[in-house]
Amino acid sequence: MSAPETTTPVAAVPQGNPKRRRALTAVTAVVVVAGIAYGAWWALVLNHYESTDNAYVQGNVVQLTPQVGGTVIAINADDTDHVKAGQVLVKLDPADAQIALDQAEAQLAQTVREVRTLYANNSTLKAQIALREADLARAKSDQARAQDDVARRQPLVATGAVGKEEFNHSIASLSAAKSSVVAAQSAVVAAREQLSSNQTLTDGTAVDQHPNVLRAAAKVRESYLAMRRADLLAPVDGFVAKRSVQLGQRVQAGTPLMSVIALNQLWVEANFKESQLKSLRIGQPVTLVADVYGKKVEYAGKIEGLGAGTGAAFALLPAQNATGNWIKVVQRVPVRIRLDEKELIEHPLRVGLSMDAKVDIIKTDGAMLADGSRVSTIAQTSVFYDNNSAADAEVRKIIVANGGKVSAPAVASNDRAQKPAPVAAAASVSQAASVATIAGSHAAQPVANLK
Repeated sequence: MSAPETTTPVAAVPQGNPKRRRALTAVTAVVVVAGIAYGAWWALVLNHYESTDNAYVQGNVVQLTPQVGGTVIAINADDTDHVKAGQVLVKLDPADAQIALDQAEAQLAQTVREVRTLYANNSTLKAQIALREADLARAKSDQARAQDDVARRQPLVATGAVGKEEFNHSIASLSAAKSSVVAAQSAVVAAREQLSSNQTLTDGTAVDQHPNVLRAAAKVRESYLAMRRADLLAPVDGFVAKRSVQLGQRVQAGTPLMSVIALNQLWVEANFKESQLKSLRIGQPVTLVADVYGKKVEYAGKIEGLGAGTGAAFALLPAQNATGNWIKVVQRVPVRIRLDEKELIEHPLRVGLSMDAKVDIIKTDGAMLADGSRVSTIAQTSVFYDNNSAADAEVRKIIVANGGKVSAPAVASNDRAQKPAPVAAAASVSQAASVATIAGSHAAQPVANLK
């Protein structure tokens, strides 16, 4: 009888790893929660901002260029120096300009004296008319006497009381008297015409308003400005950069010598993608971070305006999208962002520094483009106005020294005294300004301060 077979029990195989399942469940839960959190963060926060790191600091780079040519004899500022508006930065040799000014002043003095002579000639010519009229009256009296002599002798010729020769002498005297009357009348007419001709040069104007004087005064003003422009002044407060001028260099008008940058008048130009412009509006607040200071320093700005075209539209070599193979490139539009001057003082920036800009686009009720013209002046300087007033005072001094009188100030002079003349208009002032502007609000300026 065979022994019964014994069977060994087999252990039950586990149906999966509980620890792995729990780990996968936990990871899935974390991913889902993170996705929900990110979605909520995007909907509540990120969706309300547009940002770009394509932003750079911009500013006014004022080039210092001479208005007249000359040789550099002094340089008073170098790179990184801080200068004040009106400070002399470069000096040119004023010798040639001084000679031209001396000649113009002498010509003005001579012109004033010549014009005074014209006015004095009016009285002389009036006296000449009175003299010619007296000669005419005497000639008419002589003619009347000769006519009476002929009338008395004519009936006596027939009786023989008066000889024929004597009667012929009387007739000859009458003819001479008539000729004298005609000559005297012509002299009176000529004297009156000469007075009228001279009065056309003087009527309706004073000595200082005479065209000849105005022309000579404009030449003095032009020469005086050329001499004063030998000193190149800083138009604004700022820091010197890009100095290229050297001592002894012969420079021409318009040659860039150095630049002055006002670091308290900076702005940011942020270049946003065209897909980001949908919600950008003028006046929206902007948070900016400069790489030079890091994220610890934030600047608060505002959108001041959006560009009228993309950068590619104003490029030196614009894209030729209608030729060859074409690949679409996302365009960017410059957006101007205004900075706070107080923050610029606390944390100064430099032109060209990189910035990160983040715009709060919650409020989209502003305009995308400016809807009105600018009322205020963007930039203005008055450092060149002293040259104009000093030139006017120099003209006034020469006119008075040569016996002329300066008229009362005109309306144009008052306007000019209130608003400084631009640099670009200084040349036209020297050609078209009249002596009526001389006695403006600067009439009380001492003569000792003119040179």
